[in-house]
Amino acid sequence: MLHDRARIHVEGGAGGNGCVSMRREAHVPRGGPDGGDGGRGGDVVLVCDPSRRDLASLRFSPHHRAGRGGHGQGKQRHGARGADTVVPVPPGTQVAALTGERYDLVEPRQQAVVARGGPGGHGNKRFASSTRRTPRFAERGLEGQSGWIELRLKLLADAGLVGLPNAGKSSLLSRLTRAAPKVADYPFTTLEPILGTIDDGERQVVLADVPGLIEGAAQGAGLGHEFLAHVERCRVLVHLVAVDPLTEEGPVERYETVRAELAAHRAGLEELPEIPVISKRDLVTDEELERLVSALEAHVERPVAAISSATGAGLDELRRQIFAATPAVEARPPAARPGAAEPEFEAEHIVYRPPGEGGFDVEREDGGFRITGRGVEMLVARHDLTNPEALAYLEQRLREIGVIAALERAGFTPGNEVRIGEEAFELDPG
Repeated sequence: MLHDRARIHVEGGAGGNGCVSMRREAHVPRGGPDGGDGGRGGDVVLVCDPSRRDLASLRFSPHHRAGRGGHGQGKQRHGARGADTVVPVPPGTQVAALTGERYDLVEPRQQAVVARGGPGGHGNKRFASSTRRTPRFAERGLEGQSGWIELRLKLLADAGLVGLPNAGKSSLLSRLTRAAPKVADYPFTTLEPILGTIDDGERQVVLADVPGLIEGAAQGAGLGHEFLAHVERCRVLVHLVAVDPLTEEGPVERYETVRAELAAHRAGLEELPEIPVISKRDLVTDEELERLVSALEAHVERPVAAISSATGAGLDELRRQIFAATPAVEARPPAARPGAAEPEFEAEHIVYRPPGEGGFDVEREDGGFRITGRGVEMLVARHDLTNPEALAYLEQRLREIGVIAALERAGFTPGNEVRIGEEAFELDPG
């Protein structure tokens, strides 16, 4: 069974804590602080791996956590960066990171960071100044990003075989390629997409056989609706219309049934180049075949091929048409190896702008005040509010960035409770 969707939980590593340390050595008077910084947490990274075929392994192993950053130490020794967690995915995987960036992994070794590690905290050496000679506080590392993300696989194929159930798609794939799909004389024999490759001696073209489409497939009828997304990447569609002497429905009606479902999928499938093909030509006489081909050609206003997978008639001409409809593409530069400079498909930088004036909001709440804003919340989360020096430093920073002034405008008086993030404390900036 092809697993083309997976939902996984990713968690970036937490940053390491900064260190509180004082230099104490013989013959070194007034050594001062020398606490090192904590290391940044590791990231959860998806890597395109051509050896993978679907997302089955992720469905049964959904939790992925990166390593925590090392804590800072004395003598200004910084903590190590946390180890990244690498998750291999097959080519054609699409995913949205926790921060909203969308990635389409199609090239070998292409990477996407879906959960970033938390930053490490600064050691007390960072807080030394002319007026604060011996700071006895350091920052705590922050938690990494975490949450559930959904991965979706869209197969990479040059040409897609579409048609009603029992139109002969699997038989055609088995004759043109070395693929071995199940072939039987009943509808819905194909239960999942199957890929095959045809070779003309100079290059290869990948064919995708998807389950047959019936009327209402785009709304969930039958099996093909689940796999319409796999033909979105195709450069051309090979539309098979089988002759059926036992029914009154002609090739034009069968052709339009499938075309309607492609259009209803609302992904532009009806705009893809198409090769219309009459299949199973060995079931009718030459005169009847000529009539059916002429009727379909008049409707689509282009030449229509006629083939038989059982006898091989018309397959060579169809193979040439497929290669002509999928011209060779220019070779892309090799993907960057892990650890090298970021490739062109990733943004060079991301700019975060705080919302609102000053990047925070002040609201009166249950006899106290609630301050919201990512920057302020991160500032509070970094410090131990039970440490008097850390609390004094925090009050200084809140005044510098305008939070104290905003509180006073909202009616704050010294001693009122202030809530920021998950922390609540009494603030007395006087």
